[in-house]
Amino acid sequence: MQVATISQNTLCKGAVTYQGIRSPYLESGDRRSEEAVVFVHGNPGSSEDWRDLVGRVGGFARAVAPDMPGFGQADKPKDFDYTVEGYARHLEGLLNHLGVRRAHLVLHDFGGPWGLTWAAQHPERLASVTLINIGIMPGYRWHYLARIWRTPLLGELFFATTTRTAFGLSLRHGNPRGLPKAMVDRMYRDLDWGTKRAVLRLYRATDNPGQMAEMLGPLFRQLDVPALVIWGAADPYVPVRYAERQREFFPRSRIVILEQSGHWPFADDPEAVAGAFIPFLQKQLRG
Repeated sequence: MQVATISQNTLCKGAVTYQGIRSPYLESGDRRSEEAVVFVHGNPGSSEDWRDLVGRVGGFARAVAPDMPGFGQADKPKDFDYTVEGYARHLEGLLNHLGVRRAHLVLHDFGGPWGLTWAAQHPERLASVTLINIGIMPGYRWHYLARIWRTPLLGELFFATTTRTAFGLSLRHGNPRGLPKAMVDRMYRDLDWGTKRAVLRLYRATDNPGQMAEMLGPLFRQLDVPALVIWGAADPYVPVRYAERQREFFPRSRIVILEQSGHWPFADDPEAVAGAFIPFLQKQLRG
């Protein structure tokens, strides 16, 4: 089931229900097109992370940004498969419901594993990929917050004692330039117990994030799809050294390092991100 309303800024808001789970989405551009730019958020994001870029893309292409289960305003059921594979299957269902047959993926944070796993299962549907502070990362080890979330009881205690102030400080650590207050407020509002449960189950189900390099690396190296890599150099969670390594798996990738940005460069330096992303995307769509 799909429901859509058009806002004054030409963005559409809608929702798809797939296997009983409702996922709201933002959309712009020609909804009849089977080729779309698909934005996939990470933790603790939502489709709203992409509002600015979805609006910009809508002037020349179709753009879609869903809330994934457990995040944003999506349903957060206890029985969803909160694994990378579960999210990849859900993304497939969403794209099929929306009529997207060919995707230009834009991935951030855990959206990287979800989206790349989907792409590996459907390589014929992948047109290009934009990786923002994420990618295929050989030898990657979990950051300190992930280690807390992966520890039984400690993760629950962490979330039970997280206040708005503490949440803001943790995001400040991940983005030294700071994030817009409205974004931080929205992310905290979305961080209900359903999202906290999703985070704990997802991280505890993902034992070896570096293993993706061994599993998926050879396939993407062979596919050699057009790729753009944008990385905030001050990211404490996913080190910037992995930016250049993406060329091992995406040989034609263009690498853009934003020295003053952290984990959310599209929020702390939106013009720099758009300045790299929009021309890249327009080139792919002209091709």
